[in-house]
Amino acid sequence: MTFKNSSNFGFGTQIRKSPYFDATVRWGAKAFSVYNHMYIPRDFGDPIQNYWNLVNDAILCDVAVERQVEITGPDAAVFTQMLTPRDLTKCSVGQCKYVLITNADGGILNDPILLRLAENHFWLSLADNDVLLWAQGVAVNSGMDVTIHEPDVSPLQLQGPKSREIMKALFGDEIVDLRYYWLKETELNGIPLVVSRTGWSSELGYELYLRDASFGELLWERIMEAGAPHNLRPGHTSSIRRIEGAMLSYHADMDINTNPYELGLERLIDLEIDADFIGKTALERISRKGVSRKQVGLEIEEAPLAGPNTSFWSVFCGESNIGKVTSAIHSPRLDRNIALAMVGTEFAEIGTMLEVRKPEARVVATVVEKPFYDPRKKINSAAA
Repeated sequence: MTFKNSSNFGFGTQIRKSPYFDATVRWGAKAFSVYNHMYIPRDFGDPIQNYWNLVNDAILCDVAVERQVEITGPDAAVFTQMLTPRDLTKCSVGQCKYVLITNADGGILNDPILLRLAENHFWLSLADNDVLLWAQGVAVNSGMDVTIHEPDVSPLQLQGPKSREIMKALFGDEIVDLRYYWLKETELNGIPLVVSRTGWSSELGYELYLRDASFGELLWERIMEAGAPHNLRPGHTSSIRRIEGAMLSYHADMDINTNPYELGLERLIDLEIDADFIGKTALERISRKGVSRKQVGLEIEEAPLAGPNTSFWSVFCGESNIGKVTSAIHSPRLDRNIALAMVGTEFAEIGTMLEVRKPEARVVATVVEKPFYDPRKKINSAAA
C-alpha cells in the first residue's frame, strides 16, 4: 500500500509516529511495521537497491523507534551497573558501549547501546522491548536515588561509506575526530543533538539523536539536502547487511530465554567486578557448567532466497532436530544464502553439514565462520 500522507495510515493513537514520519512518507516510504510501540519505515522500494545504496553511498534511516531509557541522579552509575554484566567503570563520559540487560536467570532482556553523557547521566538506546518498565520496576525497591524516564529523543541513522563527507558538510571538519563508539553533544543550526559514531549496519556511520521532536522535519530535510551531492538516499535498516555482519536482532536471534554464552558474547560479561548486577549468580553458574547450544553461521545451498525468513526454520542432523535458523538472507555481494542459527553445541564445529527444513523444501547447509563479511571490522577500524 502506498501512503500519500499520515492520514492514510492509521492504527490509532496508541501507535506513535516519529518526528520524521511525514518526511519519510514524502520521500517514498511505502510500508511500516511497529517497533517499541512506534511506526518504523520498512520499505523504500527494492531492498536489494537499498542494500547497494548503503554499501556504495549512504542512506538516511528513521530509527526513532530506538527509544531511550534515561537514567540520572546521584546513584545513576551504580544503578545502571546493576542492570548489565558489562563493566561500566571502563566506560568514560562521552563513550558508548554495546551492553546486555539480563534478568535473574541470565536471560537477555535487551541489547542496547549505552551512551554515557555525564558521570551520572546515561541513555540506553533500545532494541524492541519495554526495558523502561523493567528499569523503573528495579528502581522501586533499590533504595537508590535515580530518575528513570523516556526523554524527548529521536535518533536518525546516517550510514554508508559517504556518511563522513555528509557529516562534514553538516558539522564541519571537526566531526572527523569523533571516534568509533564515542558521542558528542552539539547542535545544527539551533537543532539540539547528540551525535555518535554508531549504527546498525556494519558500515561506517553515525546516529543523530534529536533532542526536540519539533525539529524533526527540519533535521530530515537538512540532512537530505547536505547529502544530495553524495548520492544520499532515504532508506531502511538493511537485513542483508546486518546479517552479513552477524549483527543480532532481538526477538529473532535472541530473547529472554537466551543467555550471552550461547551467543558467544562472553566479552560483554565481567564476573570479577564487585557490583552485584542482576543475573550475576546465574551467569557464574552457566560459565562453570557450559551451554548446550550455540549460535553459528550457516551457508544454505539453494537458489537465492527471495527475502528474509519470516519464521524459524528447523535444523536437522539426520533425523534429529538440533536447532533453528533465526535469521536468513541472500547476500548479493557474496552471492550466497547466509544465516544465523542456534544449534546444539556438538553440531557447532565449522564445516559440519546439516539440513534446514523450510515449509516448502529441505536444503543442505554448512556451518561457517561469522561474521560473513568484514570479520575483523576493518571498515570501522580503518575509519577510526
